[in-house]
Amino acid sequence: MSSVEIKTPVFPESVTDGTIVAWHKQPGEAVEQEETIVEIETDKVVLEVPAPADGVLEAIAANEGDTVVAEQLLGTIKEGAVAKEQSAAPATESQPQPTAQAAPAAKSTASAPAKAPEVEGHLSPSLRRKVGEGVDVSSILGVAPEAAGRLEKRVPMSRLRARVAERLLEAQHNNAILTTFNEINMKPVMDLRKQYKDKFEKDHDARLGFMSFFLKACVVALKEFPEVNASVDGTDILYHNYYDIGVAISSPRGLVVPVIRNVDQLSFAGVESAIIDYAYQARDGKLAMEDMMGGTFTVTNGGTFGSMMSTPIINPPQSAILGMHNIVERAVVEKGEIVIRPMMYIALSYDHRIIDGASSVRFLVRVKEMLEDPARMLLNV
Repeated sequence: MSSVEIKTPVFPESVTDGTIVAWHKQPGEAVEQEETIVEIETDKVVLEVPAPADGVLEAIAANEGDTVVAEQLLGTIKEGAVAKEQSAAPATESQPQPTAQAAPAAKSTASAPAKAPEVEGHLSPSLRRKVGEGVDVSSILGVAPEAAGRLEKRVPMSRLRARVAERLLEAQHNNAILTTFNEINMKPVMDLRKQYKDKFEKDHDARLGFMSFFLKACVVALKEFPEVNASVDGTDILYHNYYDIGVAISSPRGLVVPVIRNVDQLSFAGVESAIIDYAYQARDGKLAMEDMMGGTFTVTNGGTFGSMMSTPIINPPQSAILGMHNIVERAVVEKGEIVIRPMMYIALSYDHRIIDGASSVRFLVRVKEMLEDPARMLLNV
């Protein structure tokens, strides 16, 4: 029986390495071909590495928490072997302990109950005076300091969050970012959605949400203002004649932005299906790297968390991002009368190097027009 190597998959050009977050098998355990046996976290996604053959996991060459590069040896499988009755071989230097975690355990700064001299530095001046007068510290505090909520812990930042932080700083440093705002009366979209949502879901097996309206409205505006769909490439401006729009999605690992390709060619149902598919994949950590690469524009919806207004940060190398916010009933004036309408603030952050202020304002106005009269998107007027 021969040994088959388990290797790190080839990473995309923008990714140099990854971290092993979990081994799902231990040496001595049976594995099946294509079964996921190890997971590797990169700056963008968690990669599942399948077993290359049936057999028994023979050895582990890289432990949980180790940094690995493309095509690095992770372990070996004894092809065709049968596992023994015991669930795992004894731990060796090349094997992780069964209790190993993806990240180092959090360390607490509190240990044994603090003694009086150690506690005094955390007391107010009046309490320190009482200590000086011979009053027992424990009688003042009532409980030990560590039981009073003064614990701290230190955990490493995930690779995804570290990469997001790096890109946000990069965007702030390399782009001349400005933000312009407008507001939208959401009643027409809400009325249309209420009228057709049940039939839409029945016919298309997809829920009719607000995001599809916004993405289709953005496509109309992007076609009229191509610089908003462009990017800076050195001293050139790269215009894109396609509309690949990223949609920011919150996941257990942090914010991810999968890209919906060719939004202009998709139906409302196609957009909604793509969004829900990505949402499930993000939740389960199943997004692929290519899912989050190559977008030309991004839409983010802080309104799902109750945000009234924000200034979203551009996702490089894109030049603009649209921020949606929560819908609030407000008093507005229509035809000289004060009426109550469901209103949403929207924000466009843009790179002023290639997008003029007038273009950004007119872009938002166009989006507003499409959403306040959604029939225009169907009639292309």
